Amino acid sequence: MAEGIEHVELKFRIYDGTDISHGSYASSTTVTALKQKLVSEWPQGKSVVPKTVNDMKLIHLGKVLENNKTLSECGVRDGAFAGGVITMHVVIQPAIAKIKSAKKQDETGKLNTCGCTIL
Repeated sequence: MAEGIEHVELKFRIYDGTDISHGSYASSTTVTALKQKLVSEWPQGKSVVPKTVNDMKLIHLGKVLENNKTLSECGVRDGAFAGGVITMHVVIQPAIAKIKSAKKQDETGKLNTCGCTIL
């Protein structure tokens, strides 16, 4: 590690409780770069597999991290917790699920409309 570059120790917990990609990351690493690494190293044989970085969300301290921000901009600091390893949660939401939820919202909007007919 070069001096002056802050690193954070991270691991990522997926939906079934498995931890993946444990390692040291530069605080200047973007959330998108982390997601790309997770997609490429995703464990084989899992029932839910992200196809792109847009299929996943990283959650740290209850906040969804934005793709274009770095770890330091998101407030991820090394040594903030006992043991020095920070666990981020990975939530997978494939594009199909997003389309279905948008479709349901459209249908809900149609159901909530009313009309009157006066005879």
